[in-house]
Amino acid sequence: MRIALLTLEGLAAAAAVRRFVVSHPERIAVVGLSNAFRGAHGGMISQVWRYLSRTPLSFLPYLAINFMVPRVSRLVWALHRRGGPERTPLDVTCARLGIPVVRIDDVNAPVTQRALTAHGAALAVSFHFDKILSAETIGLFPQGGINVHAGLLPLHRGPVPTLHALLDDAPRFGVTVHRLSPRIDAGAILAQTALDLPPSTSALAAAMALHHAALPLLEQTLAAIGRGPVEERVVEIARYCGFPTRPQMRALSRRGRRAADRHDFVAALGTPV
Repeated sequence: MRIALLTLEGLAAAAAVRRFVVSHPERIAVVGLSNAFRGAHGGMISQVWRYLSRTPLSFLPYLAINFMVPRVSRLVWALHRRGGPERTPLDVTCARLGIPVVRIDDVNAPVTQRALTAHGAALAVSFHFDKILSAETIGLFPQGGINVHAGLLPLHRGPVPTLHALLDDAPRFGVTVHRLSPRIDAGAILAQTALDLPPSTSALAAAMALHHAALPLLEQTLAAIGRGPVEERVVEIARYCGFPTRPQMRALSRRGRRAADRHDFVAALGTPV
């Protein structure tokens, strides 16, 4: 069964996604790379301004380390082009492996739908992807779609589940593979596992650890789907947890917990995207 792998390169999942790609190049029909700073939304400057207008300043280091620092580090990487697969931008790795890459502005646009389905993919796999697939787009794949979520669904639906886990008195970390649906992180659960991480772990470091922990779970799920119908656990949909508010960031600080720290910054320097 061949898949269309959809991702947004950032520190939180880049190394895990790259490991998956180099381990199974024959399985991947096409890679869809999200354009985080797409021109249709005003480009980089406009998107940064949008984040500034709706996000507490204390959360900006998380966003910068996850998305901006790795883009700067690519400039350095381009001069030397050294490092293993986990330190090589995904588009470069795909070119070396002969895997087609589609740059995605709007995943539900007809031109994108045609590009993603032109290579015979039977299943869409969303792995740290920032766009919601419509029911029509999901239905274009014979086996539908699945998503990797760095949280224990139905808890902490949304883009930064590890940060919301750290807001709980006793953080619970884990990773879930679930069916894609047009509603964010609301599809039936296919597989799930908990991961014991100390509360001192930053939200970004926890996301990296959980995406790596997702790899064997994703392998098992893909194998199960390839064999036939799989057991799907439908759960009650919990509240959506979006980008943190100012009170939430203050609460995180009072608990002595962090969204990102200097160790994440160093990791970002070695993760060009």
